[in-house]
Amino acid sequence: MTEPAGPREVRVSYFALLRDEAGCDEERVVTASATAGELYAELSDRYRFSLPPERLRVAVNAGFADWETALADGDLVVFIPPVAGG
Repeated sequence: MTEPAGPREVRVSYFALLRDEAGCDEERVVTASATAGELYAELSDRYRFSLPPERLRVAVNAGFADWETALADGDLVVFIPPVAGG
């Protein structure tokens, strides 16, 4: 059974380029987005993120997830951009 549609409050963490584009490293967001992918699309519209979801990883509640992962009130969502190393 799917969770009923409606607003939920999630905590979102950003790293690297996304942190710069959002202007913060973490925020609480009230959203009607049902999935991690929908939330990224919503936030991308708000902050004009330059990275498409295909270039990112997403984690929900400390575990890697896919973009179709359903969100619940109180979840922690982390968007992880590619990391340059050396």
